Amino acid sequence: MALLLAVALAACHREEQAMVGAAQNAINAEHQAQAAAQAAAALRENQRAALALIPLPTKSMYVDVQAPGAWANPFLTVDAVTLNLRITLADANRSPLGKGTMLRPQAARRQQMQLRPADLAKALAALPPAAWRYGRVIAVAESPQASPKDRPQIRRNVEAVIQQLNDLGIVVDEWPTR
Repeated sequence: MALLLAVALAACHREEQAMVGAAQNAINAEHQAQAAAQAAAALRENQRAALALIPLPTKSMYVDVQAPGAWANPFLTVDAVTLNLRITLADANRSPLGKGTMLRPQAARRQQMQLRPADLAKALAALPPAAWRYGRVIAVAESPQASPKDRPQIRRNVEAVIQQLNDLGIVVDEWPTR
């Protein structure tokens, strides 16, 4: 009988230790989740601060732009899985001599990069202020090469991107699909 009582006490003690260990693991996981959320919030605030240095947009500067190639600010094309960001860097030569000619073509300053939606804020915060000639406004369009079956997913992605851009304080100029 004493042996049975000793085994029962040992089993209860092990179960109690297991419960204490599980509770401690849950507390540790909660602290890690809170730390990760705080780090993400701090990163988002840093990105907002970097983008806040860019002045608010001047609509009169871009309201008449009708062609994507003529858009001077960042242009974002949304696809089913990725985002394509096109920027045109400012001309480093301030002289009006030869501007727009073969010696200083605008296409040579144009860059395109493919991004994951999760990397959008980081990429925009890293852009030089000279890439934002109209102010803090970005053009967003659905990919014209996408298949019709991908259109619902692309539309969901466009809405998520617009939400993310608004959260960063960037004005969105949505372009129609052509």
